[in-house]
Amino acid sequence: METLKIFRLLPVADEADPRWGNADNHGEVIVRARSAADARVVAAEAEDDFLETDALPGDGNSTRTFSAFRDDKLYTVVEDTTGPYSPLGERQVVAGKIDPVILADRPADAER
Repeated sequence: METLKIFRLLPVADEADPRWGNADNHGEVIVRARSAADARVVAAEAEDDFLETDALPGDGNSTRTFSAFRDDKLYTVVEDTTGPYSPLGERQVVAGKIDPVILADRPADAER
């Protein structure tokens, strides 16, 4: 087990900010990570990626690099040294809710 740091990812953009149109606002998320930059990666990895759904992105491209957690205009990262979460453990989301992508219903036998 690794000793890491606890980080809070907090939305900072106004709800009317047009950047939210391209990314989900998951509210506050708490992660265990190596650094503030790594905290953004850990949170982004917890989101659904188009490659894990039945959506059809062009050329099989991943969407993880477009996560709101990676945009410093949408989310800020603050180290939390006073919280109840142990720094011992794996890199992971320890609190908060990251909603899955909601896809339109389509027949199971639809052509892709």
